[in-house]
Amino acid sequence: MTDLDTDLTGLSAVRLLDGYRKGEFSPVDATRAALERAERIQPEVNAFVRLTADEALAQARASAERWRRGEPAGLVDGVPVTVKDILLLRGAPTLKGSRTITEQGRWDEDAPSVARLREHGAVFLGKTTTPEFGWKGVTDSPLNGVTRNPHDPTRTAGGSSGGAAAAVALGAGPLALGTDGGGSVRIPAAFCGIFALKPTYGRVPLYPASAFGTLAHVGPMTRDAADAALLLDVIATPDSRDWSALSPPPGSFTAGLAGGVRGLRVAYSPSFGGQVAVRPAVAAVVRRAVERLAELGAYVTEADPDFTDPVDAFHTLWFSGAARVTQHLGPRQLELLDPGLREICAEGARLTALDYLAAVDVRMELGRRMGRFHDSYDLLVTPTLPLTAFEAGAEVPKGSSHRRWTGWTPFTYPFNMTQQPAASVPVGVDADGLPVGVQLVAARHRDDLVLRAAHTLYEAGVTPSGS
Repeated sequence: MTDLDTDLTGLSAVRLLDGYRKGEFSPVDATRAALERAERIQPEVNAFVRLTADEALAQARASAERWRRGEPAGLVDGVPVTVKDILLLRGAPTLKGSRTITEQGRWDEDAPSVARLREHGAVFLGKTTTPEFGWKGVTDSPLNGVTRNPHDPTRTAGGSSGGAAAAVALGAGPLALGTDGGGSVRIPAAFCGIFALKPTYGRVPLYPASAFGTLAHVGPMTRDAADAALLLDVIATPDSRDWSALSPPPGSFTAGLAGGVRGLRVAYSPSFGGQVAVRPAVAAVVRRAVERLAELGAYVTEADPDFTDPVDAFHTLWFSGAARVTQHLGPRQLELLDPGLREICAEGARLTALDYLAAVDVRMELGRRMGRFHDSYDLLVTPTLPLTAFEAGAEVPKGSSHRRWTGWTPFTYPFNMTQQPAASVPVGVDADGLPVGVQLVAARHRDDLVLRAAHTLYEAGVTPSGS
């Protein structure tokens, strides 16, 4: 029986599952509510490229029958999920925000993370927006237009997983799959006020392989850390299609949420040693969150990681990847690309193998330095971004001296280069009511530690509740 006083779109995945178990409402109720919300928000925020309503309701009805029998298929049976339109979803075209990809084709394969969700009974609402090939930190594309911020539609949702972040923030499904090659789950999470985790590289298998190589991660985007841990328990399973996938994790990420932060050694770097100009309102909100970690028992020290901005090396890796992804396109197709993407593809095509290997050297040294850093500190805490959401449809804020999106994301892309787990946790808003995120970073393979610290902040009331 459905509790008509319950807004199902406001519930976390954990709470939905509890409701299914108790018979308070069904997967059909939750799916209908999520689809109605998705249709209602779409004209204003443009979070979706495709809603698969008929398929979702059929999946929800099958799930409801399994729950009725007391035989759920898995950990997320009946939970509505969205998939970024970079990842394959069986039965739906994956166009990656590009007019150069045709809808024709069989589209009969799931990405590994999608396949695991399907095995666990998830309900797929549809595909969410991305900039073309996920190339930048905001979400707009020649194919799908501009995705807008749920807190202020005149501003960007961030990117490249902007549609996923907006959908979760507005109740169109509590779980979302995003991808992150330079901050692409953490940037929109910070701008939209949700949680997102970029896991250790290889923790979530990826297929087909990204042209951006080992910078690209698949990660959960959710209401809170508990939902992210649940989602990671499902998708952190090896897949034979990804030769770089890690072996199974040693235990459940959900089970590892308890324990708090007492005794953890936390390094707080407010500006990477003065390298980043952080807006005062952002800095103040982040500092309060760090102070709360100390109150909860963490040993907090203001300390900066020992590296200078690796943006040039990142650009070499990123631009060459972009050139590779568009290498097969003819002159007419190249004209269809986002102009900014076309520019970086041209730059990437001019790079040599020696340029690329020099960037790899920078990356390896950065990884060594961060490995040593985590000998002394369990967690590194920074702002996720130095600013809050700016005007929609722009790659950089108006009046910025930066030309590319990397100019305003200096806290995120270094940890794609080092392959470390990094999460964005919503910890407050600025004077305009725009969300601020704090970034938690741990040593490689310590995804559990990032999730545990984030969950502790939720439990302490520092972040909005997911249920």
